[in-house]
Amino acid sequence: MRIHYIMHETFEGLGCIHQWIMQHNHEVTLTRSYLSEPYPPADDIDWLIIMGGGMSTYEEDKHPWLKTEKQFIRRSIDSGKIVLGICLGAQLVADALGAKVYPGTYPEIGWFPVSLNTKNLPRELKHLPQSLTVFHWHGDTFDLPEGAIHLASSEATINQAFIYKEKVLALQFHYEMDEISVKTMLSHAGTHLQKSKYVQTAEEIMAGMHFTAENNRIMYNLLDYLQNS
Repeated sequence: MRIHYIMHETFEGLGCIHQWIMQHNHEVTLTRSYLSEPYPPADDIDWLIIMGGGMSTYEEDKHPWLKTEKQFIRRSIDSGKIVLGICLGAQLVADALGAKVYPGTYPEIGWFPVSLNTKNLPRELKHLPQSLTVFHWHGDTFDLPEGAIHLASSEATINQAFIYKEKVLALQFHYEMDEISVKTMLSHAGTHLQKSKYVQTAEEIMAGMHFTAENNRIMYNLLDYLQNS
């Protein structure tokens, strides 16, 4: 498959997704939106992955490329591509589908549990654990787009994940984070760790590194599902 992914920061890459892509011998290409790089024609890709970033979807005045990116995401969805949005990527998918994105009640940074809405999971994913501690790094949240199916929530954030027309998956949290990814985030964005109810210290985040193995396993399960969707 021809997988194209979008980066919004130099330090927010694919994490364990890159290993899965290599294992399956898929082609992979990249657009760095923050450099205003061009997007490929829709016919040239099978799968779009949109990664995270520190900006907000509604900051088009600060980041004019956001408008073009949202249009590209919508075209990819409308043309039947597989689409996976993670963190900011999930918010951009929600925005592209017409839903509102806005600051959440609480920022959520660190290792906190999410609960899966297992009755709404596709049959192929019913085996996933109902609750799992996952990595978060976001301040915004989104409303559920019309026609989307709610998949997950946390204590701080009601809408943590959704699926749309079987091929579009949005995850507010990070199953893809491996140890290197987490350390890189701390190195580049550690100033965001202003201690509050759902923001952990760097030490607490490092202590949760053992969660990455199970998170990555589930990420691979989701990628397998999307590959066959």
